[in-house]
Amino acid sequence: MAHGEVLEFEEYVRTRQDALLRSARRLVPDPVDAQDLLQTALVRTYGRWEGIADKRLADAYLRRVMINTRTEWWRARKLEEVPTEQLPDASVDDSTEQHADRALLMDIMKVLAPKQRSVVVLRHWEQMSTEETAAALGMSAGTVKSTLHRALARLRQELESRAADEESAGPAARAFEREERERCAA
Repeated sequence: MAHGEVLEFEEYVRTRQDALLRSARRLVPDPVDAQDLLQTALVRTYGRWEGIADKRLADAYLRRVMINTRTEWWRARKLEEVPTEQLPDASVDDSTEQHADRALLMDIMKVLAPKQRSVVVLRHWEQMSTEETAAALGMSAGTVKSTLHRALARLRQELESRAADEESAGPAARAFEREERERCAA
């Protein structure tokens, strides 16, 4: 890679690393895993940096690499988790309701399959259109819509289940419903 390309990649990482880490954090629940995911994606992208003709699309390319990497990790994982009838209580150390709601949302995102999680992250957090999400994930717009519908239904079901088990889930359920209504209206 030419020296100018290396400097360009370094500048890109320096200016976009916070936003990219937030995207990685939304794809995997553990902050350390999110950092590993981003680093792995950056290494893979560095090797192909010269091939990205339009550098304005570097974020989309890197997000796709993160999604693919996360999917590889998920497929290769050892099944160390033991399914249980009842989920453990979500522990939230933040004192504000907004942080508690966000933590609960991130916790319930774990119930989604990787494909569903990717669609929810790209559509709702990254605010990509249905068509952009479809292009980024290599699927049709109809598949994105149906996957999003099923994922949101699963999240709603999980919130309702937790609300029945815990009184503290009430504000999170209202926040999720409010956020969902706002996004659907957009």
